[in-house]
Amino acid sequence: MGHGYKIIHLILLIKNYIQMKKVIYLILPCLMVFFTSCEDDFIDLDHPSSLTEGSYYNQVDHFLTGSNGLYGGLYRWQDQAIYSDHGSDLVGYEEGSAMQEYSRGETQAPATDGYYNNPYTQIRNLNLLIERAEVFEDQAAISQYVATAYFFRAYHHFNLMQRYGGVTIVTRSLDVDSDELYGPRNSRYEVTAQILADLDAAIAGLPNEANIGGSEKGKISKEAAQAFKADVLLHEATWMKYVGTDTDGDGTSSGAGSAGYDPANINTYLNEVVSLTKSIMDSGTFELWDYNNQLNNLSSNFLFILEDGGSNPAGLDKATNKEFIFYTKYDFTFRQAGTLVSHVYGGRVKPSRKIIDMLLCSDGLPIDQSPLFQGYANPEDEFQNRDYRMYSYFTNHDDVGVIPTIANDPDLRLSGTNNFGYFNAKFMSWKWGSSDAYRATRTESFDMPLMRLAEVYLMYAEALYELNGSLTDAQMNESINLVKARAGLPALTNAFLTANNMDIETEIRRERTVELYSEGATRFNDLKRWGIAEQELGATIFGAVIEGTVWETDTNLYNPSNYGFPEETTTTGVGPRRCLVVQPGSTRNFSKSNYLFPLPTNEIGITKGVLLQNPGY
Repeated sequence: MGHGYKIIHLILLIKNYIQMKKVIYLILPCLMVFFTSCEDDFIDLDHPSSLTEGSYYNQVDHFLTGSNGLYGGLYRWQDQAIYSDHGSDLVGYEEGSAMQEYSRGETQAPATDGYYNNPYTQIRNLNLLIERAEVFEDQAAISQYVATAYFFRAYHHFNLMQRYGGVTIVTRSLDVDSDELYGPRNSRYEVTAQILADLDAAIAGLPNEANIGGSEKGKISKEAAQAFKADVLLHEATWMKYVGTDTDGDGTSSGAGSAGYDPANINTYLNEVVSLTKSIMDSGTFELWDYNNQLNNLSSNFLFILEDGGSNPAGLDKATNKEFIFYTKYDFTFRQAGTLVSHVYGGRVKPSRKIIDMLLCSDGLPIDQSPLFQGYANPEDEFQNRDYRMYSYFTNHDDVGVIPTIANDPDLRLSGTNNFGYFNAKFMSWKWGSSDAYRATRTESFDMPLMRLAEVYLMYAEALYELNGSLTDAQMNESINLVKARAGLPALTNAFLTANNMDIETEIRRERTVELYSEGATRFNDLKRWGIAEQELGATIFGAVIEGTVWETDTNLYNPSNYGFPEETTTTGVGPRRCLVVQPGSTRNFSKSNYLFPLPTNEIGITKGVLLQNPGY
């Protein structure tokens, strides 16, 4: 939390805590729509004027409303910049956004930063719940609510650590003179240890997903905590393996230092990833959402836009979705997105040449190896014989699944800024932008996935590879091949990989990149933990192939003068070709020091230099 902000906040909180919090705790659960009766939260509660911070958590209902309030700290649709790979090498949209600047290595230390302040506000609230629980008489009655608080304490510390590296660990509700407000940072290894301890406490007290009733769906389950713990473990194991202590600083003049670093934890963590993910996979609780027979091989689109039966032509609702394990809950009646979800994902999430070319052909081969690849002469050619996600994610949002052609899509006229030849349809309401749209913008209410079964399969495969350098055919069949099957791709085998000069590491990373495209800051975090962010984010971002295509031969379809950068030649599925340039590599200077964001300068100033800035800022 910002220290200046905290002092003001805490003084106000001590004076008026319950009057404000009473309203928040009672209203928020209704807004979060876990479909429990809101009247229950008002029964037998003291009048707000009689409550103090020390007396609030004295009834079971207080812990219920307090734990429900913690869900307000999850990422929302409003968190677009960090939620959709915007600014990464996979999105070719040019504007002056913070994430674009970050991917070019242009980030400067801000005075304040909500991504730093806000999690600590949440952490103080949940620490208060945990402290009051320690002296509450009926421990069994509140165990789920306390476990939820432990989960969120881990969640917020992990988000802080992913962004800044080592941060200050806060495990108690602070006052204006608390040491943590003015003390140094903990190392990322110390923060990781605290996160894992909190997740163990959460797992011990949370219910299994199967025991969470329909009206409560969206609340944190034991499996959600296990999946999240696997994510933390995989992130930190691979960070230690590929980045090591390079970004830590010495803890004396910069950074948080490397206290607690132990490379032996790499394999310990990876083994636990395998154990946790296998447990979820074998539980029978979750399943990949696949309705290709009803939806013409567009399951990878409709999975993300399920609301009620009126949100899609097959009439499928959220009850059919058993793939989401951890997610932010929305409802068309009670809690719509309230922001420009479809508008933003259609207008500002423009796929780059890289993600398009990563999609395999239907024979399971990369486009430069497959005889099925049809080239680029016309826009529709490269869609032929491809991974189903090509149609699900990258056909025009007005008519998802209909391959765009010059004749049927005027947006394929390359007319200038932010029109680079490709579209995004992921996270967009069915037929949004057309006269028969199923949902108007701002009214969307599809849930936001934060962890789903497909990612669990891919974490399992990646952890096994990082441990052993290989996977058996059986291990591929119980993990990555299940995800590939939904995309219409043949199963991987070791014989197939060898025969086609392919390697399993590349295919695991390819599958993760394609499957999780535009979900969270996944791409940024993956590139950093794999230690390849400088290479990938420093390269030119390309749009459509021009050389040898209809755009080259018809000046009515393409005017090079409308673009800010000249075409460049790059490797494509048919060899070197000239392509549109979204951003040239000469403007992209992402470096190792950019793996972590800078701390806000106000924090450093208030501690009089005790809190040290990350290296390179």
